Amino acid sequence: MQKILLKPSVALTGVGGPLLFAFCAAPLLSACLAINIDTSFVADEEIYQQIIDQTEDRFPKIDPLALSDEIKQMVDSAISPRSGEQNKVEALQKVLYGEDYLNIAYSDEKTHTAIETFQAREGNCLSVMNLYVAMARYAGVEAYFQTVDVQPNWDRRGDLLVLSQHINATGRFNVQRRYVVDFTPEIALQQLTSSIITDTQARALYFNNLGVESLIAGNNTEALVYLKNSLFLDPLESITWNNIGSTYNRMGNKRFAEYAYKTAFEFDNRNATAINNLARYYRNAGDMRMSRVYEDAIERFNKKNPYFHFALGNLAVEDKDLPKARDLYAQALKLKAEEPAFYIALARVYRDMGDLEEAYYYAESAQKLIAQNAEIYVPSVDKVRIIDSSTILRESSPGISIIFDK
Repeated sequence: MQKILLKPSVALTGVGGPLLFAFCAAPLLSACLAINIDTSFVADEEIYQQIIDQTEDRFPKIDPLALSDEIKQMVDSAISPRSGEQNKVEALQKVLYGEDYLNIAYSDEKTHTAIETFQAREGNCLSVMNLYVAMARYAGVEAYFQTVDVQPNWDRRGDLLVLSQHINATGRFNVQRRYVVDFTPEIALQQLTSSIITDTQARALYFNNLGVESLIAGNNTEALVYLKNSLFLDPLESITWNNIGSTYNRMGNKRFAEYAYKTAFEFDNRNATAINNLARYYRNAGDMRMSRVYEDAIERFNKKNPYFHFALGNLAVEDKDLPKARDLYAQALKLKAEEPAFYIALARVYRDMGDLEEAYYYAESAQKLIAQNAEIYVPSVDKVRIIDSSTILRESSPGISIIFDK
């Protein structure tokens, strides 16, 4: 998993080290939210070939989805071949989290293969999804990796800032019914941002994570090898281009770092991390004019970003400035109405301001939003969700309630 936030903005200007993406797992913000800036990117085949300088996967013996005989035997003992797919999905959850089975715990220290996760009995969300997807397919259940954006949350690792992203698994029972399984600590998602990815893309994210973990450990050469392999597998992945740019930057190859950051933005014009890194790159190079151009672009982007206003609202609450928090949360809600966290935040502010009528209105609105849209969920509560597209509404959302905690 990757994390970080020293300031609540996606921008994080003025922070010492480069910004990284690692994975519990994945990217993107809002489908219509883009950063308005022309980086004057020009494809350079020579640099590109030096960055992706391999013709085959350098780690063919590493299979994140391989299962051992011991794992297969556990699945066979827990799941009857005659069980329906939904029963199999529920049984797999018991295998992963049941005290009588693996009782998997969350840990963001290292990204594991399926076998390594089984042996360690712990892992981040990508590690556990490697094990889940492999076991589900072995049990005859359709299973795919699915990325979901998280609300920006940064974590300092030495001189690096790491942004966490998230991945879970999904599959279909039939045309109308599908499931989503999740594994996470308390993590705040950006609702309605899920996207299914291929096994190759998931494999690329695995090596991206290994690269980030090596960079955090100070092993730049090893990080470069892993990140190059990730780009070989998925050369369009903006997150990995950003990370390899940070690796080159740390190794003193400024030309390649700049090119990689620009490539990251070229492939995803919502990648605020790459723009922040470019702003920092130009500032460190002494080009204040260019640095300011990129910083201004991030400022414009933040004004359109609901999670930026939400994060500032949280800071206002900490400062006990409730009217300011109310206004910031309202702006976030105006920018994105399908986010229960914004309603809940407003409900708490109105409660603390003594306006219980408004507080209950927003609390009830959050509850209705969650109950009426199966795609909106709290992963730490809903480890398994069955989504039926034949109906817009779902009658209930077990385990979810709005609580006015401090």
